Amino acid sequence: MSSKIILSADSTVDLGEELYNRYNVITVPLHIVLNDKSYEDLVNITPDEIYANFDSTGTLPKTSAVNCQEYIDRFKPYVDEGYDVVHINIGSALSTSYNQCCLAAKELGHIYPVDSCNLSTGSGLLVIEAAKRIAQGMSAEEVAKEVQSLTPKCHASFIVDKLNYLRAGGRCSALAALGANLLSIKPRIDVNNKDGSMNVGKKYRGKFIKVLESYVEEELAHYDNINSERIFITHSGVDEEICNSVYEILKAKNYFKEILITRASCTISSHCGPGTLGILFMTE
Repeated sequence: MSSKIILSADSTVDLGEELYNRYNVITVPLHIVLNDKSYEDLVNITPDEIYANFDSTGTLPKTSAVNCQEYIDRFKPYVDEGYDVVHINIGSALSTSYNQCCLAAKELGHIYPVDSCNLSTGSGLLVIEAAKRIAQGMSAEEVAKEVQSLTPKCHASFIVDKLNYLRAGGRCSALAALGANLLSIKPRIDVNNKDGSMNVGKKYRGKFIKVLESYVEEELAHYDNINSERIFITHSGVDEEICNSVYEILKAKNYFKEILITRASCTISSHCGPGTLGILFMTE
C-alpha cells in the first residue's frame, strides 16, 4: 500500500474486520436512530440489538447518512499529514452520503469519493479493487477514476426469507407480506449497478434453503464472464448451516479462488431483517 494514500469506505461495505485489516481500510459509520437515540453503525450498536428491539416493540430504527462535517473530521488528520483519501460510498441512489462526501472533498481537498452504485459487499468488491490499485502505486485520482468505471461490473442481489421488516419499513403492504409468508414466497432483490437503486426480481416459492440453491444456480448461469477471483456470500443473520450449504454449492463449482462469507451491517440489516442472503461478484 502506498504510504500516501488512505483507503476508506462507508460502514455499509460489509467486509468485516479480517478484510478491513487485510486491505488496510478505514471505515466511516452511517447512523442508526433507535428509540430517539443516535448510534454509529457497528460501533455502538449491532444488528442483533436492532432485531431484539423490533421483536419487543415492533418498531424499526431510522438510518441516516454521514454528513459533510463528519467526513471532514474523519479525513482532515490524514490530509494534514500529507495523505490523499480514496473513499468508497454506498450508492447515491440509496443515501446522500456520497453527495456529502463530495462536499467534504470540495472543502478539504485530497479526497476522492467513489459512488459505488451499490451496497454491502457489492460496494466491498470495489474497495478491494481500489486496494489492489493503491498497492500497484497508482495515484489516488487514478484509483478513484478506475474504480468508478468498474461499477457496472459489480453484481449484487439477495433473497429475503420473511417480509416483516420490509412491511414495517413501508416497502410492502401488510397484506402482501402476510400472503408471501403464508405461501412461502421469497422475493429476490436486485441492485441496479447503473445507479444503485433496488428492484424486486423473481419471486421464488418454497423452503429458504431450497430457494437459495435455485437462486445461486440461476444467478451463476446468467453470466458467462464472471470474474473468478472472489465471490461474497453476505447475509443479515442466517443459520450457519444455510451459509455452509451455499458455500458448498459455490465450492463445488471449482471456479472461484476465494469464497468469502460476511455479515451485513446495521444499516443494511435494519431494512431487510434477519434471514436475508445474497451472492455478490464481479464480471470481466
